[in-house]
Amino acid sequence: MAPRATVLAPPIAARKPHQVPSPNGSRKDDYYWLRDDTRKSKEVLAYLNAENTYTDSMLAASRLLQDELYGELVGRFKQDDASVPVLRRGWWYYVRYESGREYPIYARRRRTMSAPEHVMLDGNALAAGKAFFQIGAWSVSPNGRLLAYAEDTVGRRQYTLKVKNLDTGAMLADTVDNIQPNLVWANDNKTLLYVEKDPVTLLGVRVRKHELGSRLAKDPLLYEERDHSFYIGLIRSKSEKYLFIALRSTTQSEWRYVDAGNPKLIFKTAIPREQNHEYQVDHLGSDFIVRTNWQAENFRLVRTPVARVADKRTWKDVIPASADAFIQTYEVFKSYVAVNERSGGLMKLRVKSWDGRKDFMIGSSEPSYVMELMRTPGIESTKVRYVYTSLTTPRTTYEYDMASDEKVILKTEPVLGGFESANYKTEYLRATASDGALIPVSVAYRIGTKLDGNAPLYQYAYGSYGICSDPAFQHNWVSLMDRRFVVAIAHVRGGQEMGRAWYTGGKLLTKKHTFTDFIAVTRYLLRIKYAARDKVFAQGASAGGLLMGAIANLAPQTYRGIIANVPFVDIVTTMLDESIPLTTNEFDEWGNPKNELYYKYMKSYSPYDNVTRKSYPAMLVTSGLWDSQVPYWEAAKWVAKLRAKKTDSNPLLFKVNMEAGHGGKSGRFQRLRETAVEYQFILNCLKRPELLDSH
Repeated sequence: MAPRATVLAPPIAARKPHQVPSPNGSRKDDYYWLRDDTRKSKEVLAYLNAENTYTDSMLAASRLLQDELYGELVGRFKQDDASVPVLRRGWWYYVRYESGREYPIYARRRRTMSAPEHVMLDGNALAAGKAFFQIGAWSVSPNGRLLAYAEDTVGRRQYTLKVKNLDTGAMLADTVDNIQPNLVWANDNKTLLYVEKDPVTLLGVRVRKHELGSRLAKDPLLYEERDHSFYIGLIRSKSEKYLFIALRSTTQSEWRYVDAGNPKLIFKTAIPREQNHEYQVDHLGSDFIVRTNWQAENFRLVRTPVARVADKRTWKDVIPASADAFIQTYEVFKSYVAVNERSGGLMKLRVKSWDGRKDFMIGSSEPSYVMELMRTPGIESTKVRYVYTSLTTPRTTYEYDMASDEKVILKTEPVLGGFESANYKTEYLRATASDGALIPVSVAYRIGTKLDGNAPLYQYAYGSYGICSDPAFQHNWVSLMDRRFVVAIAHVRGGQEMGRAWYTGGKLLTKKHTFTDFIAVTRYLLRIKYAARDKVFAQGASAGGLLMGAIANLAPQTYRGIIANVPFVDIVTTMLDESIPLTTNEFDEWGNPKNELYYKYMKSYSPYDNVTRKSYPAMLVTSGLWDSQVPYWEAAKWVAKLRAKKTDSNPLLFKVNMEAGHGGKSGRFQRLRETAVEYQFILNCLKRPELLDSH
């Protein structure tokens, strides 16, 4: 054991009162000075580095435990693994890793997988000498000779377009900075469409086309979105005939389309945007296939002629609206349509033939699972791919022939280190919320774990934007289950697991359901003796970090420890500032605090605003200096205020990644080291709390 003298005193941030104005009054913020948009302030950087040094000193005595955990996590992954190859225009494309290397290699083979390998991009070579590196998107031209890709070398999600000649290996001079990782080619093999970001808000605001060899300054504007509550995406139809500009806000959609072979690329509007209408489009023959929530809260699937898509009188139901099944997404084929439906809180797979002869669900024998459709190229094909997984079953990729009903396994994700699914059990439970709602809970544990009220619990949730926390296999959780943890996912309101009403029941003026649901799940698991009252740990990231901050204020005595990754905890200040990325897009999610009703409601649960003088659980908070989604200063201010207010001696650790953004480190092994630190923190709290005594 390292000597106690090596443990430093926690950093204490200076208090510099600052008034944050709003139409509904101002709020005092003693730690506003920790915001530095330039990331160059010596005072701010010194404070962040001091927090990192303190955290390192607190963890140093149990470094051997961290190394042990890291070894387990790395040892569970097959290091030279590869993705399932996908056939596009005569080439098999796949992504693979090499043993001991951090980044993926993007490769292809002509016609058969026995042909010589053609490496398109080697992420390891491209990342050499860089603290952060990420390829956010890549797209091969229709003739297969050119590769366009978007790379980020900072972690701020401001990507640079690059183009490579796949015949010669030469890089073209064409580059465009500050774009989204979203690229599509026109059929002429020389025109690329990309989304340009606003340099301040980092929102995608303009679609431009770049003709290879042309001057960047002359890239023509194809579309500009002036409503900054909308996101922009570029998509090629499954049929390859159309290019789409997909525009979406929290409550509205608008798609624009153009023939991919049209040299002028003048887009037409499919269905004009209207309040509370969300939809998406794909193409088949002379028709569009549309997923829409018009007169269908849980969405329906309709077919309509391309030329009359905006005329709702032409819409013919393919899958009608249902109160019990939520349509998540779909894949179109010439003779079939495959649909991901959510019912009973689980994502299932439905297959239907256009001639009406087939319409059925693919079954599962497990109580809690996920069946996720994969993008499957080839509109003429009768084969659809999907991934099946559960908390105890590694991701398994199936190819299902919708004509013959034959199903083959293309790949089962390898899990090394002696893992056997049969040694673990998953269950699907329901906890009762404070208002009587039944909250689904997916749990898993190693067989032999005694459910007698003594097991430690690791509980996760997200609960925002309608994003579902599906019970998919998590390699890292095996290390917890093997230590007799019960792991649980609380499918709280704010997600969409139980349909659209589940989402609307946890946003805007009902947001507090997300927090109280999570606490209700914890207390339910304690009541049925799936966990010990003094061994409960909670984890969440981003908007899930907001959830962590809220439960820390609402029920601190319920949790032994909380891990909050890149937490969104200063919600009122952030949502008042429209220069911060994503703010304007999210008024329909959180509310606009310029409105007094929303201001008061948001302030009533904002984790930063509700820190008070009381005891808090042990906490590990992480952030990234270059985070564009949730700026680092939210976590920094929250930690500073907690240090000043909390009355306990429980550890409060803050770890700032000085070379990354929202997703943390870019290398696969680097990310596992971060997980090892989190588990080290948890196990220290359980077994050796003296190593984390913050004086």
